[in-house]
Amino acid sequence: MTLSTFLTALALMLILEGLGPFLFPKRWQSLMQKLASEDAKVIRQIGLVLIISGLGFFLLFT
Repeated sequence: MTLSTFLTALALMLILEGLGPFLFPKRWQSLMQKLASEDAKVIRQIGLVLIISGLGFFLLFT
């Protein structure tokens, strides 16, 4: 993986991450408040699912 590919992937991730707060600021704020009140174990499980999903997509499409 080249630096250019990494920076492109990082830029795409930032764009996708920014869509929620930009398009739906009140819903995003509400979701963040709910997430902040969750147990750390639940947040860790969500993170693991996201990592596994990302790796799956990466392996599937590269």
